[in-house]
This record gives sequence, structure tokens and C-alpha cells, in this order.
Amino acid sequence: MIVRSLVAFLAIGVAAQAAEPPRPLQVLYITGGCCHDYEGQKKILVPALETRAGAKVTVIHEGGSSSDHRVSVYSQPEWSKGYDVVFHNECFAKINDPDFLKGIVAEHEKGTPAVVMHCAMHCYRAGTDDWFKFCGVTSPGHGKHYEYTARTIAEHPVLRGLPREWKVPKDELYYIDKLWPTATPLVEARSEERQAMQTVVWTNQYGKARVFGTTIGHYNHTIETPEFLGLVSRGTLWAAGRLGDDGEPTAAARPEPAAAR
Repeated sequence: MIVRSLVAFLAIGVAAQAAEPPRPLQVLYITGGCCHDYEGQKKILVPALETRAGAKVTVIHEGGSSSDHRVSVYSQPEWSKGYDVVFHNECFAKINDPDFLKGIVAEHEKGTPAVVMHCAMHCYRAGTDDWFKFCGVTSPGHGKHYEYTARTIAEHPVLRGLPREWKVPKDELYYIDKLWPTATPLVEARSEERQAMQTVVWTNQYGKARVFGTTIGHYNHTIETPEFLGLVSRGTLWAAGRLGDDGEPTAAARPEPAAAR
């Protein structure tokens, strides 16, 4: 009788463990800085990541509207430990300390995946290319604000569900001076000023880390479109290794979190 009870108890435990849902994606969302409504963007993006990507999002919002704030977490050793992916939506262009910058990108180079959005591409101009290598593109600025057409130029799971072409509402189209050799362009748009196509969505491999990037996202009315929310949610999942080839979330493919590396 005791043996049967023990077997039954163990069977229940195994069944309960098998039915246990996958661990939520741990996202560190870093935001703040000049020139954008980061408070409003946070209220749109964080709930979208929670519902669309099944994420548990930790928010660090610092710096007000300054362009030279040093986000406090970056000064901590192993600052990304415990997170599956870091979402960079910040705008601090006047941080020109190469050592401080190295402390940021070193965690990603070791393997912490990342998403870089919009003004993140204009951050940390420290006299080195370290940040731009991490992002996958070098962008010197942008032109006037206008609606433009985004055109898909590749096949990739993060693009599932998007039409080949879609309208981006009035926004900033960033100039791209360089696409780094480790980056793969996925979507382009034509710059009125340059009269040339500029990459607006891409993937990058930085050291051991996957990086998903987009320059779209200046205005809230752009961010809240279903096209954009779906794109960055899938991009976040892909960076963390949780996106299947069909563009649907999967727990099976996820890498070990940074804490276990």
C-alpha cells in the first residue's frame, strides 16, 4: 500500500511538472532621454510585450529629457544578469565615455540578446564604433517627418504576418551610412532627402548575442500600429531564441538566460 501511494504521488508530481507553463520571457526595458515621449511609449510597448511575447518586463526609466544621463544599471557588474533580452529604447547621444560604453556592450558581446529601437541608434557617440557595431548600423541623423512605405526585402520569422509593403505613419526616417557586415537588412524605405533606400529593420549578430533592430518608432501613433507592435514583439522573441520559423512564440528554442551563462 505504501509503495502504491508513493508511486501515485510521484506520478502526480511528474504530471504537474509536465503541465507547468514555460517560464515567462524576462525582458529588461531601458528607456529615457531626449526628444521622444518615452513615458507614452512605455505605456504602449510594455503591455504589448507582456501580451504578445508572454514577457515579464522590468522597466528602468531614467534621465528625464536629458541627452547625457548615465543609466544607473550600466555601472553594475554583470548588469544584464537574469534577463533573457534587453530592450534598448533610449536616447543619450552625449555620453562620450568609451569605458562606460564598453561596460554596456560587453554584456551583449558575452551573449545577452538585445532589441535596439529608433533613437538607440543615435546613442553613445563615444568616439568609437563599439555601439554601432552592436546595433548593426551607423546612423548620423534623419530628415524631415513624413509618411513612408516600408518594403520587405527578405524572408524572416520576425516579418510573418506583415505585407510586402505597408505604410508607416508620419515618422522619422533615419539615414543609414553603414550596415555592418554582421547585420542582415530585412526592410527598407526610400528617403526623400537622399533619394535612396535606407534600412529600417534588420538583424545583427554581436559576439554571442542576437540583436534585432529598427529605426521606426518616433511617434506614438506609429508605435501603436498593429504592424509595429507585432514586429517588435516577434523581434524580441527572435533575439531571445523564442520565435519559431512560422513566426509564432516557442519556449522550446529559448537559450539559457544570462544568469546561467
